[in-house]
Amino acid sequence: MIMNALNIPGSVLGAMNSIRSFNEGEAAVSIQVSATGFLGLIGLVLLSGPINYGKSRMFLKQARDGEDMIFGDLFKGFYDDFGGNIVLALCVVLFTFLWSLLFVIPGIVKGYAYALVFYIKADHPDYDWKTCLNESQRLMQGKKGALFLLDLSFIGWYLVGALCLGVGTLWVAPYVEATKAHFYQNLLIADASGAVPPYAASPEDNDSDAKENHT
Repeated sequence: MIMNALNIPGSVLGAMNSIRSFNEGEAAVSIQVSATGFLGLIGLVLLSGPINYGKSRMFLKQARDGEDMIFGDLFKGFYDDFGGNIVLALCVVLFTFLWSLLFVIPGIVKGYAYALVFYIKADHPDYDWKTCLNESQRLMQGKKGALFLLDLSFIGWYLVGALCLGVGTLWVAPYVEATKAHFYQNLLIADASGAVPPYAASPEDNDSDAKENHT
């Protein structure tokens, strides 16, 4: 009995050490998972710049010339100002995030204000990130509501695509991208001629643009 009593503290200490080891191991795994997720996010942002540049360039060529799209053009951003495309993607994410800290709505508004940055970069590879952001904001003044409604119009398409186990979205996504390329092209034409595009903005959208601060 005495020996058993003496062994109790040792058993308790052993159990405590086991719990401590488990907690430390769990914390290490948690840190490792968090670090992996963070690195994955950074990698995604870094890849999104060159890919978005190539995608915008590819769909713009098709919208303007009716040429068949070449899949290899999707990777143009990896050797056409690779660093500039990465910086542009990082700035869009950063500024949209900072505006989102004020509230969700300002972040969404800024997201639409920056919607054209990679089309502009595709048209002007020599533009730096700030020029692309400023030009996108200028072209989108009074047009953010129109693009928002355009995005809403595709919800039904995505729902139908999701009903086909998601396979249908493979056809919807290119259609959406082609439509947005035409949206940008129509904005350029209207901007050059001074005409009002067919998707003229509502007064509310113009009022919000007047109040919005630039980056």
